[in-house]
Amino acid sequence: MQTLLDELRHIVGNAHVFTDGDLTAWEQDWRKRSHGKALAVVRPACTEEVARVVKACAAHHLLQRHPASGVSIVPQGGNTGLAVGSTPDDSGRQIVLSLQRMNTVRGLDADNLTMTVEAGCILQNLQERAEEANFLFPLSLAAEGTCTIGGNLGTNAGGTQVVRYGNTRDLCLGLEVVTAQGEVWHGLSGLRKDNTGYDLRDLYIGSEGTLGIITAATLKLYPLPAARLTAWAAVPSLEAAVTLLGLAHRHLGAGLTGFEAMGQFALSLVAKHFAQLRVPLHLDAPFCVLLENSDHESELHAHTQFEHLLETAFDQGCVTDAVVSETLAQAKQLWHVRESIPLAQALEGLNIKHDISVPVSAIPEFVRVTDALLEAAIPGVRLVNFGHLGDGNLHYNVQAPAGVDAAAFLRDQEALVNRIVFDSVVAHGGSISAEHGVGSLKVEHMAHYKSPVALAMMRAVKQALDPLNIMNPGRVIRV
Repeated sequence: MQTLLDELRHIVGNAHVFTDGDLTAWEQDWRKRSHGKALAVVRPACTEEVARVVKACAAHHLLQRHPASGVSIVPQGGNTGLAVGSTPDDSGRQIVLSLQRMNTVRGLDADNLTMTVEAGCILQNLQERAEEANFLFPLSLAAEGTCTIGGNLGTNAGGTQVVRYGNTRDLCLGLEVVTAQGEVWHGLSGLRKDNTGYDLRDLYIGSEGTLGIITAATLKLYPLPAARLTAWAAVPSLEAAVTLLGLAHRHLGAGLTGFEAMGQFALSLVAKHFAQLRVPLHLDAPFCVLLENSDHESELHAHTQFEHLLETAFDQGCVTDAVVSETLAQAKQLWHVRESIPLAQALEGLNIKHDISVPVSAIPEFVRVTDALLEAAIPGVRLVNFGHLGDGNLHYNVQAPAGVDAAAFLRDQEALVNRIVFDSVVAHGGSISAEHGVGSLKVEHMAHYKSPVALAMMRAVKQALDPLNIMNPGRVIRV
């Protein structure tokens, strides 16, 4: 091991290989569900260094008599993942390869509407860089101040703008990837049409570092809208929220860039733990909806569209009350309330998180059935239901009953809760992971909820691209 560590120090510099001291920032996941033990944290500065690190680890692995004695690699960006997919296990034989030093914007092509960036770029910095050039990079997440674009691509992150712009996969035109053999695939094309064989880009996006290491990407940009307006509406039911979504599609068209649903209990946690925030209308309705209209004509046109939409919604009874932001500051305040739900839930105590998707049309029935099943199995259980209704993605989280120890609840009830929720998701035609990835938390569920044919194809891809199984093993798929 010492020979390998010396080689890694030679590649990236002694100051960028950490083996002792407090490595919690790299070894513990954001939710504090897991704390592993890394052989070393290695921080390369460029793609060439990443390739040399991978080659060194692969060579060391081949020298071992037993595969279990080899070293594997865990790629890591901002370490903000929610499925424990980017932290080491407790074997002490994994290299955490942190891409945070690789944070350069390599170029912005205004005519081609693209920006080429390195994987360690923080998402918020990319948003700001695009806006400085009078463009929009629409990926938006609660963790955008710390998450990196490499991690976003690795998990195919979604966020609040998916209803209009799609997931991270839809925002990416090309990749640069270091393979499991330490070779570099130069795929940073800004082309929107290229039918020369298999789409390798889409293969690596969402693979969570199990097939190779994304080191750079070419991303799509969009013109900045002339106006952005936000409305917050109280709705009498999820059925009404789905009706409102249909009306929003018809009235706003492509201008509908955000449609979030938030349950009353989820919003009550924000009001409880962030008293300085004003949470509108949540005491008067079981759900509230947050809508965003991005208009490319004018602010007056955007207001007129919103007025017509809300008038129709009131007439049809799918909205009982609403407020429309008059300033950018008011809009940011409304979004801040929505983005504070995960933090408020964390302050309430450990919880069982679910990042699920079902067809939008099935969401009301899924929630009704699953709520009833959980309440029957665990009397007093508290359900924190919120998420991206516009694209069918709910964060359907489960909190312990009031007064019950949260850690004990997690230990004793997680398996039961997951089975109830996941069975219901599949029964309603959905997926057990929508935007957070599989990581290690859901990998054991894949055999039960993914088709055998799909699993066999995934294993074949993994074995073909990473035959030594050194790239983030034990994540996404078991081999």
